[in-house]
Amino acid sequence: MAQIFGNFSDQLSVSQEYLTIVLSPSSAPLQQRWHNNGLSADFMADYFATFFPRSEESVSNNNSKVKIKSIVSFIANELLENSMKFSDYATGYPISITLQLHEDGLVFLATNSLNVHAVHHFQSLIQEITAGDPRELMIHRLEKNFEEQNNDTSGLGLLTMMSDYLARIGWKFETIQKDPEIVTVTTMVSLGL
Repeated sequence: MAQIFGNFSDQLSVSQEYLTIVLSPSSAPLQQRWHNNGLSADFMADYFATFFPRSEESVSNNNSKVKIKSIVSFIANELLENSMKFSDYATGYPISITLQLHEDGLVFLATNSLNVHAVHHFQSLIQEITAGDPRELMIHRLEKNFEEQNNDTSGLGLLTMMSDYLARIGWKFETIQKDPEIVTVTTMVSLGL
């Protein structure tokens, strides 16, 4: 049975234009993966920037392509970093990120396995960062991070997406295998255009 948090929808309209990247979390050391995450995010950004501006009326807005490229790169990189950081490497389950172009916006879907003992903690973090105003929560998180130097579960990237880009974010947790238990989490980030 799946558990849904935030703005996650299984009822997406079919997208004719999408790009999926699948990564093996165990094929390279995590430090090397950070560089590859940036390359993958930039590739997605470059690819989808070709679809902008979307209409002849907006051709005069030369900024739209640069802006979309920056937003896509930031969000894809954050999703890939989180997927790498919190993936359960013992399962061998791949990490994937998909970006879909829809008539009214972009949808990112990032999926990774998650250590079964970390699920409850992650769900608590999700409930905390989706409970209030993203800007206020960001200030609170920045202060908390300053006090706790080694806090790697701050949620700042997610809060930045919500406050700066007005992204709608949701999560779906699924147990895809019982013995041994493998839990996946899919993070959905939706942006209006």
